[in-house]
Amino acid sequence: MQVPSSTPASDSAAPPKLRLLDQVRNRCRVLHYSLRTEKAYVDWIRRFVLFHNKRHPLEMGAAEVEAFLTHLAVERNVSASTQNQALAALLFLYQQVLGQELPWLNDVTRAKKPQRLPTVLNRLEVQQLLACVVDPVPQLLCRLLYGTGMRLLEGTRLRVKDVDFVRNEIVIRDGKGGKDRVTMLPRMLVGDLRGHLAQRRVLFDADVAANRADVYLPDALAVKHPNAPREWAWQYVFVAQRLSVDPRSGAVRRHHLDEKLIQRRLKAAAENAGIAKAVSPHVLRHSFATHLLESGYDIRTVQELLGHSDVSTTMIYTHVLNRGGRGVVSPLDGMM
Repeated sequence: MQVPSSTPASDSAAPPKLRLLDQVRNRCRVLHYSLRTEKAYVDWIRRFVLFHNKRHPLEMGAAEVEAFLTHLAVERNVSASTQNQALAALLFLYQQVLGQELPWLNDVTRAKKPQRLPTVLNRLEVQQLLACVVDPVPQLLCRLLYGTGMRLLEGTRLRVKDVDFVRNEIVIRDGKGGKDRVTMLPRMLVGDLRGHLAQRRVLFDADVAANRADVYLPDALAVKHPNAPREWAWQYVFVAQRLSVDPRSGAVRRHHLDEKLIQRRLKAAAENAGIAKAVSPHVLRHSFATHLLESGYDIRTVQELLGHSDVSTTMIYTHVLNRGGRGVVSPLDGMM
């Protein structure tokens, strides 16, 4: 799609101006935004420009932004979180790419997200679910997600160096909000994880022999430590079976395990286990937190394990404890 440049063309001797979407990509990379965020922002900005018949964003303002968001909510029937993601992309465009500190930017109406209780499985359901996950590697990762409270991407991006068998802990690097944290390594998984890493090492050695052992490193670490991408410590614990092309650098390397594979396996496992709930990898994280609270651990400890910035986020799990409505005993039960 040909999106107009944000500045007019100058004389022929000057270098060509970057098109708008290329400017968005470059700014995302300067600010170290994830590839997922970059793709999402580029897509929303493209949709915004097309919605207004390819008018340049500098020619538009609050009315056009509101019209686009209304279109998403009314005609496309998107969720509040999707609508707010579109708004975040447009704010990024005006503030970070076009450098427009316009007073109306902060006055654009944000969609109110509904307060929903998380889906939680009981312990028996978790046991049945994990038993039905097909293939040892996806099953091991799913068991690790439930046993540690990691998010799916935190699990797939886990590196060898961040698994500590001596201290029985896992260091989660660059989690949501760019934060590091520590969680436990379930003793029940130590043997299986050691065995998996032994097999993973065989694959790594084969990649070294084929000169394909490079792994992606964030924040220009590969420049500071040129040998690190080929070191065992920096390799992903869970990897794809096939090599793939890095969309940014074009390098051919072995990426981490595709999270969509885990999502599909869990969905199929829930069906096979006869669990009549909407099951996703994040449900394992919800169940982890709820079961810890049921076991008597204090909410601050659970907050730290989950990596929540605010304890109010963790408080949502107190409403889904396995004790009926908010843990209150029904007066009818008191008569029995």
